[in-house]
Amino acid sequence: MAEKICDVEGCNQTAVKTVARKKAEKIFSLKGGRSTKVHLCKEHYKEFKKKTKKERELERIGWV
Repeated sequence: MAEKICDVEGCNQTAVKTVARKKAEKIFSLKGGRSTKVHLCKEHYKEFKKKTKKERELERIGWV
C-alpha cells in the first residue's frame, strides 16, 4: 500500500492524520481534489489542532 502524502500545498511529508476538508481549507492552502477528507503530516496536524482548539471545544459542549 502506498504511503499517503500531506495535502497541504508545497508539503511532501508522509501523512499521519486525516481531517475534514472544509475545516482544513480555513487554515491551509490545499492541493487540488474534491475529496471530503485531507491528509496532514505531523507538523500540519499539530498546527491544525492549535488553530481549531476553540472551535472543537465549542463543538464538544454543543454550543455551535
